[in-house]
Amino acid sequence: MSTPDIARPSAALPSTVAGETHDELVIKKSRFLTRIVHVTTVEGADAVVAAARKEYWDARHHCVAMILGTHADQQRSTDDGEPSGTAGVPMLEVLRHRGLTDVVAVVTRYFGGVLLGAGGLVRAYSGAVAQALDVAPLVRREVLAELVVAVPFTDAGRVEHVLRTWVAAHDSVLEDVTYTSCAELTVLVPPHLRATFDADLAAATAGAVTAVELGTRIADVPA
Repeated sequence: MSTPDIARPSAALPSTVAGETHDELVIKKSRFLTRIVHVTTVEGADAVVAAARKEYWDARHHCVAMILGTHADQQRSTDDGEPSGTAGVPMLEVLRHRGLTDVVAVVTRYFGGVLLGAGGLVRAYSGAVAQALDVAPLVRREVLAELVVAVPFTDAGRVEHVLRTWVAAHDSVLEDVTYTSCAELTVLVPPHLRATFDADLAAATAGAVTAVELGTRIADVPA
């Protein structure tokens, strides 16, 4: 009798973004240049802000919102000279609403000569971040079982191909192969799919290869 799959965890972790995304929104001749960047530290976020200030040195405002931490427990925003509450907080609310962490958003504004008013600024800054996030590559965060599959060197290529095909169809991750006395392939698998993985691996290798579980790890899975 096969082992029943473990139930999927009920509390989802915040997602994040991959790499760096740039976008532009124009409202009544004002240009809002947005950059959304994956970061994991305050220092990394500050470096992104510094880069925006250097590139657009002649812009009037560089407003910022950032969320950091596995559970999105570090949050910060700034209006950078815009009326209080019209830029940083609305930007931060968009990041919260999208369920993101480990991300910084910088919106650089070039004033176009037409006053937008407080409500207009809130809509502009929040809209600039939302528009950029619509095209940013998203990455899910999940708690996955960390498995190691050890195979002889002569079988490494074939087993790696099997695993690569499997992870692509099962929201899992195959890490780089390490070579010691054999080839070791590390696979990160949703816990509720552990029994399925074992069965499929056994079927693909005629039972000659098994996986050893090292524990669990939080990992990024492309959305």
